[in-house]
Amino acid sequence: MVELKIAYWEKALSEFGEYVDVVYEWDDLGAQETSLISPQIYRKYIKPRHTKLFSAIKNFAPKKVYIFLHCCGSIYDLLPDLIEAGVDIINPVQIGAKKMNPTVLKREFGKDIVFWGGGVDTQKTLPYGSRNEIEEEVKRRIEEFAPGGGFVFSAIHNIQSDVPPENILIMIEAFHKYATY
Repeated sequence: MVELKIAYWEKALSEFGEYVDVVYEWDDLGAQETSLISPQIYRKYIKPRHTKLFSAIKNFAPKKVYIFLHCCGSIYDLLPDLIEAGVDIINPVQIGAKKMNPTVLKREFGKDIVFWGGGVDTQKTLPYGSRNEIEEEVKRRIEEFAPGGGFVFSAIHNIQSDVPPENILIMIEAFHKYATY
């Protein structure tokens, strides 16, 4: 499978690489309470393939590209290996999952990876929160993730149909109010 992906990216980047800044890959490795596999199993079976794929992508690109990995859930224990494998951007930052404390993530990995997401919880706060709860969470996430850069504000995950449109507007307004980074 990795060889097929490498062949795909080689062709795509040879044709369109001058226009590519970010390459998006996905591999959900986490659940709410833990990673789906242990770091040891990741290192043995998946990391070598990730490393090979991400290295090939970066080598094929005619200019610097960033590897954006969509990886849900509790992936704290896997982050050092993901960074070593070549991941530059992680999304979503599922702060409601176990061991995904924003302050700890930023302190331990903020110099090595961009956090894309984590701005407001799409499972609880955005669909069910009050105006004040949404605003406070947006403010808190900006304060935790933004210092020093490496944070792209967005909701933690895709906004689902249970989110009232007015709550999306509250999130956007709060972002504009507190985004001084």
